[in-house]
Amino acid sequence: MNKANDTDKLQRRRLVSTTAAKLRNLILDREPGAQIGSLSEVAELLGVGIVTVQQTARILEHEGLLVVRRGPGGGYYGTRPDEAALERSVAAYMQVHGSGHREAVEVVTLLNCEIIAVAARCTDASLREALVTLNARIDLCDTMDARMAFEDQVSQLLFRMVAQPLIELLTRVTRRLYQTDSFPALFPGDEGVAAWKAGKRRLLRAILEHDEELARFEAMRERKELLSRLRQTENQMN
Repeated sequence: MNKANDTDKLQRRRLVSTTAAKLRNLILDREPGAQIGSLSEVAELLGVGIVTVQQTARILEHEGLLVVRRGPGGGYYGTRPDEAALERSVAAYMQVHGSGHREAVEVVTLLNCEIIAVAARCTDASLREALVTLNARIDLCDTMDARMAFEDQVSQLLFRMVAQPLIELLTRVTRRLYQTDSFPALFPGDEGVAAWKAGKRRLLRAILEHDEELARFEAMRERKELLSRLRQTENQMN
C-alpha cells in the first residue's frame, strides 16, 4: 500500500515537473507580459488537469516567470525574473546550505579566470577605452572602500565585454556572498595594497593587449595568491 502511494506521489511530481517545463517554454516563447490564458485554457493547452496547472503555477511564480491575476481580465501572464531577486534568492540558498567565505572565494576567482580570458577577445573600442580609464585609476585605490568600488566597476565592465549571462549571474551571486560575509582583509597594510595594485595592473594590461593566454595566466596567478592569503588568514584566526 505504501509502495503504491509512493509511486503515485512520484508520478505526480514528474507530471508537475514536465508540465512546468512545457509552461516555462511557452512563456519564454512569448513577449514578457503576454497572457497565456485562463486556468482552464492553460490546462487544455498543456493537456493536464486544473490541479496540476495550479501546482505548476506556484513553481513558476516562485521562479518569477508567471503572474496569476484574478478577476475580470485575469488569467496567467508570463513575465521575467528580476536579476537582483535572482541573485538574492541564489545567495540565500547558498547561505542556508552552508556555503561560506572560502567557497565563495574559490568559485568567484575560478569564474573570473574565464571572464578575464574571454574579455581579452573583446574588440569594442568604447569598452576597451573604459578599461583604459579604469587602469589609470589603480594608483588611487589606497583604501579598502576604494578597492572594493574599483573591483565592482571592473566586474561590471568585464560583464559587458564578455556578455555571458550565466557566468555573470554566478559571479554576481558569489561576489554578493563574498562581500557580505565578514572576514579580515586579504591584502592588509602597505605590502598588501602594493601587491593588489600590481596584480590588477598585470590583469588589465593582458586584457588590453588582446593576449588571452596571458590574461588567463594572470587570472590564475591572482587566484592562487588570493587562496594562499586566505589560508594564511584562516590559520591566524584558528
